Amino acid sequence: MCDRCSESAHERNPPSRRSAMLLAASALSLVFADRAIAKEHKAPPKPQNVLSPDAALKRLMQGNARYVDGVTRRHDFKHEREALAGGQNPFAAVLSCADSRIAPEYAFDTGRGDLFVCRVAGNFAGTETIASLEYAVAVLNTPLILVLGHDACGAVDATLKAIKDDKPPPGHIPSLVDAIAPSAKAAMQQGGEVLDKAIRQNVIDNVAKLKAAAPILNAAVEQGKLKIAGGIYRLSTGTVDLIAQG
Repeated sequence: MCDRCSESAHERNPPSRRSAMLLAASALSLVFADRAIAKEHKAPPKPQNVLSPDAALKRLMQGNARYVDGVTRRHDFKHEREALAGGQNPFAAVLSCADSRIAPEYAFDTGRGDLFVCRVAGNFAGTETIASLEYAVAVLNTPLILVLGHDACGAVDATLKAIKDDKPPPGHIPSLVDAIAPSAKAAMQQGGEVLDKAIRQNVIDNVAKLKAAAPILNAAVEQGKLKIAGGIYRLSTGTVDLIAQG
């Protein structure tokens, strides 16, 4: 067939509306795919927060040392806002007690976007807290979780009292007691400074619970992508004593 005949045939049989729509859809799919790939490879808002689990723990404790010594850094919140408006990549997650005297962002001398903090009286890992920490690890690639208890914890003390008196506290507080009770009972069997031992045991037990939390946290620990540790905040000094590392 000659070129003219071929051109005439093409003119007589132009691409159908359906074909044109399919071609347009394919083109749009390629565009969206390219955007998705670009998003996946987008630089994190805070590149300095991309750390190994061990490096993240080291940085956390270096911040605590500055806090204890009273030489905390000046954090420029204003100029971080634009970068953080588009995302976050915290280098550590902290499960802390809700006690007003315990402020992880201050205790570890960190800025906005550095810590993913979950707080509840008694610093225990309930279902919602585990889900939040799974989000931090699976979506935000957070390499470290620290369970942070503190001395003279009122929630732990109330649990010990409720067990001893065999009388539940009012309102919804019994839900806290139920969560902390296993650790408190274990400490009561040991004797001695029961409150201090119960606070420590509560941290150890919740570290173990998070390490075993399937399918996300336990897999990340096994793959070496995540470290879960425990610590006790000392009210009188601000020092965080690490326990249950691994």
